Amino acid sequence: MTSSFEFQTYPARPSDAERDRVLGMLREGAVQGRLSHDTFVRRMELALAARRPDELRALTADLHTEGRLSKRLFGAVGRISAFSVRLGRAWKAERLPPLLLPEPGPHPLRIGRDPANGLRLSHETVSRLHAELTLRGGLWVLRDLGSTNGTTVNGRRVTGSVVVKAGDMVSFGHMSFRLDAR
Repeated sequence: MTSSFEFQTYPARPSDAERDRVLGMLREGAVQGRLSHDTFVRRMELALAARRPDELRALTADLHTEGRLSKRLFGAVGRISAFSVRLGRAWKAERLPPLLLPEPGPHPLRIGRDPANGLRLSHETVSRLHAELTLRGGLWVLRDLGSTNGTTVNGRRVTGSVVVKAGDMVSFGHMSFRLDAR
């Protein structure tokens, strides 16, 4: 006695990795402006509800315009651009005027636009009372005095006080200097 069983096979459900890849492509398409917000949201919903891989492929079919060559070209251009930006920053940093650390004294060196300051910087981005430099326990401490355009040390904004040393790049508003201890 032979019996024939017919099995109905269904296509495999999409894996989480396939679904994540499609969601990433949809996000990238929205970021590049190739999908409107409404289209992006609708396709995301469809991707999460997809039961077959071909449903996922249909959601990104119009987004496959970049080949390997164009990806490599865009990547190379991006790396070259980043290098030129880093080179420009390094060139600018090395050409900064020196700011000599003062002789230690009983009072801090006040920095700002006000003529009464020990270091007067006449620039519109420097506040009247911008910052002060003090020698405490053998260490130089730079403190921002609530300036409008901020004080930075080596590109990081100073909030409160920070220890500085010769060679550091300091900026008061848009005026930048390299600290020197000659």
